[in-house]
Amino acid sequence: EVQLVESGGGLVQAGGSLNVSCAASGFTFEWYSIAWFRQAPGKEREGVSCISGHDGSTYYEDSVKGRFTISRDNAKKTVSLRMDNLKPEDTAVYFCANPLSCEGFAKFRPSKWGQGAQVTVSS
Repeated sequence: EVQLVESGGGLVQAGGSLNVSCAASGFTFEWYSIAWFRQAPGKEREGVSCISGHDGSTYYEDSVKGRFTISRDNAKKTVSLRMDNLKPEDTAVYFCANPLSCEGFAKFRPSKWGQGAQVTVSS
């Protein structure tokens, strides 16, 4: 069974930094891309970033480019999202998922989402 478990996040002031991590099991990790999504209260879930399983290529949604950094450790089957210069509009629950490819990752919807990791940025 595919399992993706998010951890990390927390509360930080605007301009601060946080990390969220995704621990994977139940599938051949290096074959899959891993994408981060977020959902703010009252808003739709949106794709934030993706890292390819094929060659480690990274992709970012425009609003987080230059502030967020995605990385993966295939040996540990984890993906991390480092978030710097956080803004109040980054406040959301962050989820990870495993599309086969990062192409069009923002439209990917897994059969089941994890519990997510809360990120709260105060102004």
